[in-house]
Amino acid sequence: MRQLFSIAFTILLLLNVMGYYGVFLGLQYKNDQDMLQRLDENNYSDSETVTIKIPISIPYAMESEGFERVDGKFEHNGEFYRLVKQKLSSDTLYVVCVKDHQNKRIDDAMTSFVKTFTDKPVDNHSSSKIVISFIKDYIPQSFTVQHLTAGWETDVVKESSCSVLKSSFYPSIIHPPERG
Repeated sequence: MRQLFSIAFTILLLLNVMGYYGVFLGLQYKNDQDMLQRLDENNYSDSETVTIKIPISIPYAMESEGFERVDGKFEHNGEFYRLVKQKLSSDTLYVVCVKDHQNKRIDDAMTSFVKTFTDKPVDNHSSSKIVISFIKDYIPQSFTVQHLTAGWETDVVKESSCSVLKSSFYPSIIHPPERG
């Protein structure tokens, strides 16, 4: 019972610190690990795959005998894809991908969650704006101006003192002493 309470408290603390963004990152990480394991085990059908042919000219490129397993992901037109394998044949790179439907669902959920904070009707006059502007009047705000660099800066000090002028002429050529 105590361990369950400790786990629940830890989850609640993380949710409080990171918010739902941390939950979405956790779901994203879990999906990445599941998809990686699924693709490593070849647990997908050929009907799920999409093959992309990319013309490429690489001098002295060695041709691949067969497909080699690669890992990666990308988004195209709102759809998420996982790279499965690739092969270089003469002047064409063949890349085999599968759609990642779970990643799309997580991204859509995160997007709709973020919209709840940002998309508000324009004519919605809530009292929160009034409260914020009212609070600003009573919160002390101070600012200071600081120099970024010393540059050509010098302190000016006004002194009233009598200065005595002394000759500061030094001969420019100093002769060595004569030997005698």
